[in-house]
Parts: sequence; structure tokens; C-alpha cells
Amino acid sequence: HMPFKGTKNRNALQIAESIENVGGYLNAYTSREITNYYCRVLSEDVALAMDVISDIVLHSTIDKSEVDIERGVILQEIGQSNDTPDDIIFDWLQEIAYPDQPYGRSILGSVKNVAKFSREDLVNFTNTHYKPNRMILCAAGDINHQDLVDLSEKYFSALTRRDEVELVPGAFIGGEKRVNKDLEQAHFTFAFEAPIITDPRCYDARVFGAILGGGMSSRLWQEIREKRGLCYYINSGVESYPDTGSIIIYSGTSSEKISELSYVVAEEIKKLTSNVQDAEVLKTKTRMKAGMLMALEDPFNRCARMAGLLTIWGRILDLEEIIEKVENVNVQKVKDFGSTLLNSKKASLALYGPVDKAPDLSKILSVLNR
Repeated sequence: HMPFKGTKNRNALQIAESIENVGGYLNAYTSREITNYYCRVLSEDVALAMDVISDIVLHSTIDKSEVDIERGVILQEIGQSNDTPDDIIFDWLQEIAYPDQPYGRSILGSVKNVAKFSREDLVNFTNTHYKPNRMILCAAGDINHQDLVDLSEKYFSALTRRDEVELVPGAFIGGEKRVNKDLEQAHFTFAFEAPIITDPRCYDARVFGAILGGGMSSRLWQEIREKRGLCYYINSGVESYPDTGSIIIYSGTSSEKISELSYVVAEEIKKLTSNVQDAEVLKTKTRMKAGMLMALEDPFNRCARMAGLLTIWGRILDLEEIIEKVENVNVQKVKDFGSTLLNSKKASLALYGPVDKAPDLSKILSVLNR
């Protein structure tokens, strides 16, 4: 938040106006692994975008009074998230999947920590992490590569390298958390460990997750929503990181139906592992490939893709190389991934709302293990 509050060269309004006055868009976000500052402008305004981006990243004043103001904003953001069941339940799921680990901590932070952060803490953080060996600059669209290189030298060449920070690898542990509360819906999240992003088997997991709950034609959607009417929405997908991964299922239902929904999810996982069909695998791979190709029509997606690949692989993988990894998935590989779930002793279950009738984690796993 703080870099947008003012730099040595611009105040907050000037930061916003410098980009919006040329019809551009400037923002940032934080994920579990990165902070991303990004700007979208017309090709003739690339130099301006680089000037502003470098200014907020490198020259933020981090004024103490502004820290105190923004602290209140973030505490409100945390409060809003806590009042949003389908937000907070994913934080709880992550917390019990990765207890006492960086991966298990909320991106928003805790009220306790945000309340005590000082200007010195933020300065030390940026001095530690905002270094050239921990930064990636990417651009996509109507831009000349050498021009970007020249601009990067102009604005970032004064940066000095710093020793790499020791990172704590994620280790999926699992567990259960349920919070009974008088809400309209019972919220259900269920997760297993999945392969890391550099493991070719992560594509087996993604195909499995998509067949299971990736869209309206998926098994969970058809069985749980269309046939049984147990929920309005249900979804499953895979999150992959360099040192861990997980397959996550989410749905919301009524207190009377939460037990049935929980057991049917387990039953559908078991069925898919034993009877996945060639046609399902082929259809899912086609959807994945089409999604990747259509995403390339958006320059922001192209940019994010390149940065992500550089972060993980140290190079930009050709699209053909990734498509080949998808194509290598077959029925047996999908079954093999499913078998890891059936034999797993580690899973995470987070429940929120009127969930007193929901089975505990051991009972759901017993459906898979029997």
C-alpha cells in the first residue's frame, strides 16, 4: 500500500494522475510468493510508465503519518475479509494445511502484526527484498525489447545486489478447523497435497482437478448440483508452487445438506480414480490448451506468464513445451494421481457456518480409504 502514498518525486495524487491522465492503469497486488506492481499504457507512454513504476518501487518515502493512516485501511480490509465467509475459509484451510509456516499465513496479515508495524519495519523489508537479484521486469504488447532494456538501465542500474534470503519451504501437514456460526450457508473446503509446479505430475493433478470440479460439466457439478441439488456452486482446482501444491474443493450449502455434500465429494473422488474415461481426459486437455491460448490475447496475462516462468524456471518456456506437458497426461496418469489421494493420510478440512452436522475429517477420509 505505502508506495502509492508518495515518493521523493510525487505525492499520492500525482502518482495517480501521471498514469490516469494518459488513459493508463496503475495498481499492485500481493500473492503468497510475490508482490507485483503493474501498469498498462499506450505504447507511446511506456517511458512514463517505467518512470512511475520505478519511482514507487524505489523511492517511496514511507511517511510515518501515512503508515498510521494506511494501517487503519488494512485493518478494515482484514475486517471485511473476516466478514466474508468464502474469503476467510480459504485462509483457514491454508493455515491448517501449512501450520506455523509462511505458506499458512494470511496474505492480509494478522490484526496484531498490522497494528504494530512501524516505518522502520517497512524500510527494512524493502531494503532486504527490493534488490535486482530478487526482481523481474516484464513487458508485453507493442514494445521494443531494446527500448525496455535501455529504460531499465536508466531507472534501475543504481540498485546493488544483496545476499539471497533464506526461504522456508512449504510442507503440507493437514488438519481440521470448523467454526460454528449462525450464517445462511455452511461453507466447505477440502484439500490434499498435490505435486509441485516443476513436477510433470502437476499436469496430471490439474487434469484430475478439472474433471472433478472444473466447470459445469465436471463430475462434482453434475452430481452435487444438477442431480442432487445440494448447492448452488462447487469447484475444484490445483494450486502449484515451487516447493508444494494442493488440490482444493470448495462449496457452500445448507446446514441440513452439509453432511451429504461432504460424503458425496469423497465418493466422487473415489469414483473418478477408478473409472476416469479417455473422453474426459481429452476434453479437459483441450479446454486447458484453449485457455492458455486465449489468455495470450491479453498483454497483462502474457506479462504475468513470462514473469511467473522466469521466477520458477529461470527461463520462459515456449508455449509448445507447456502444451506438450499437457498432452502427455493420459488416463493412467490421472488414475495414479487419484490413487495418491485415496491413500493419503494427510488432508485439510475447513468448515464455517452452521456446520455442526458436518462429518469430521477422519470420517470423510474413511470413505476414500475403504
